[in-house]
Amino acid sequence: MTIRRLCGALRVRGVTELFLVLLLGAAFAALPVFALLPDWRGFAVASAVTYVVDEVLHSRAPGFVRRLATLQLTRPLRFAVRTVMLLALASRMDAPEAVLVTALAVFSAHFAMMMLYTAVHHAVRRRRVLPLVVRNLDMSGLPIPEQPPALLYRRFLRKLLHLDLPAHAGLVAALAAGSWQPAYTGFAVALAVTAAGVVALLDQYRRSRRMPATEEVFAEVNRQLGGYRPEVALYFSFASVSRDFMYQVNMWIETLEQLDLRPVIILRERASFRHLSRTWIPVVCVPKADDLAELELSGVRVVLYPGNAGKNVHMLRVAEAKHVFIGHGDSDKLASSNRVSKVYDEIWVAGRAGRDRYQRVRHAISDSAIVEVGRPQLSPIRLHAEHTPGPLPVVLYAPTWEGWSDDDCHTSLIPMGVRMIEKLLAENVRVIYKPHPLTGKRSAEAAEADKAIRQLLHADNERRGAAEAEAAAAAAKPRLKEIQARLDELAGHLGGDDAEQVRESRVPDREGAAEWQELRAEWHRIYWEAQGPVRHNVILKQLPTLYECFNQADILISDVSSVVADFVASLKPYVLTNAHDLPDQEFRAAYTTAGGAYLLDSECARLTEILDSVRAPRTDPMVLDRRTLKEYVLGPDHPTSTERFNAAVNALAAKAAAERAEEPAPELAA
Repeated sequence: MTIRRLCGALRVRGVTELFLVLLLGAAFAALPVFALLPDWRGFAVASAVTYVVDEVLHSRAPGFVRRLATLQLTRPLRFAVRTVMLLALASRMDAPEAVLVTALAVFSAHFAMMMLYTAVHHAVRRRRVLPLVVRNLDMSGLPIPEQPPALLYRRFLRKLLHLDLPAHAGLVAALAAGSWQPAYTGFAVALAVTAAGVVALLDQYRRSRRMPATEEVFAEVNRQLGGYRPEVALYFSFASVSRDFMYQVNMWIETLEQLDLRPVIILRERASFRHLSRTWIPVVCVPKADDLAELELSGVRVVLYPGNAGKNVHMLRVAEAKHVFIGHGDSDKLASSNRVSKVYDEIWVAGRAGRDRYQRVRHAISDSAIVEVGRPQLSPIRLHAEHTPGPLPVVLYAPTWEGWSDDDCHTSLIPMGVRMIEKLLAENVRVIYKPHPLTGKRSAEAAEADKAIRQLLHADNERRGAAEAEAAAAAAKPRLKEIQARLDELAGHLGGDDAEQVRESRVPDREGAAEWQELRAEWHRIYWEAQGPVRHNVILKQLPTLYECFNQADILISDVSSVVADFVASLKPYVLTNAHDLPDQEFRAAYTTAGGAYLLDSECARLTEILDSVRAPRTDPMVLDRRTLKEYVLGPDHPTSTERFNAAVNALAAKAAAERAEEPAPELAA
């Protein structure tokens, strides 16, 4: 337990990383000792350890490195300390004054050139910042200089600092040999290479001065949008965009691609692009509100909002369009019946349950403003009748996160998650654990429970002797990595800064969708085959997808969230956690999705009984309830959700066009 607490305090994971941290500290502590003895051999070993371990920790324990930075023990300072100790060693070993003066001058010049390089690098980056970023529009007509080579541009500080190595090695070699020529050679090499880097970057700065002006950028983007003539926009903003939030956009992409009208995606945070899924739809990211107003979007009739965010007001002010809240999942949480929704012209829900939810909260939202469109994203989910059970029942535990406040906290992780997993492991089942992407963002207790569950599953895998499955998973990694690289390429994750993204933007080949689907299917097939039929799985990345986890599972255990509403589409048995042990009737009355669920108490006393529904499906008493609930929550199977969503977009766009046609001309109105 002491080691675990120490790992947590130092932001490291496991004994190996803790050993590396302690080794780094010991090596730095040894430098002044060997410098004062003096002992060049010990100093050389300690210095080499600090170089190597420092570099390893940057990749293996970035949390610890960030912690050092908050304590002002930055990497440049660590390099400076090593240099000062080297000069102390040279002085204690009676190095000639000329060598010491030259060493001091060389190291000072190296740090000075590093500061100059940093300043020039920042200047280049500032010049290459464009007012917007685009994808899937042909921007080849815009004269944007190529991004500087990665050698000069990416992780430059780490590279620059290590250019002191020739000088350090040369001086240590000179102290060992008693001949000062190696020192002067090392000094010359260090200065020459650093100076060459500065000169090369200055040339890149000269090229960056040819960046197009803001007016040119908007003129070209608007020219491209004018040719494309978008009619429907998906608009998304979030205060802290990361992969964790972009699922709210990515889940709608395939639906947008099947619309009759021409869609466009409008993002507000630059980080969004790094996590956007594959699409041929034009995407425009405009961080500033004033710049958003400069876009040519006069043909847009319908704007779709998957989330409620403060920056939505920047788009809502466009009076010519109809604004629709579509959300990013249908659930019994407060977010699925938020009073903020009154600002939209319409609210689209999956089924009758969504309509009733808004009517119950009495936010003065007109019944005519609520439209039932189904959930088009659910088509990949296989029905219970199509599922083939494995040798062990597969339980998918997919808890929600702790929410933005305690009022909206529905996660079972904190009150009962660890206890539930312990009891599941005693039931001889296979567990697929997929926590919400935001788990632990607000609550340290949730993060601790999440960590404990992962450790339990890992330990049980070892107990089961899953060595064969581990070997199969390891053997599959190269092919999975290869597929993932191609998927990233198809998604447009080309790397480079914003300017490079715009420079490389082209109108994509829509046929890439077929390859994308085939590769994702192959990735999932290889992944699940490699996992084997008995090994527990912890799913933390985008792949495998949530719906693929649905398809693997025999039963779901989850909380009040949209995960449950989506799982209802499969008609498989599912469990809702009743962490506060409300009476069953009260719980079912409060949460619509509980209508077809088994309810699990906080002590998990009902777990064995519930699992019997999987082990003996004929004794499953909730079958009819799930079928009834499916239509109530998600709407009818015919027409399909995709058809209903498309029809809703067409109808609202036609309404917007009709209202615009009825408006008097500006001169007549005057």
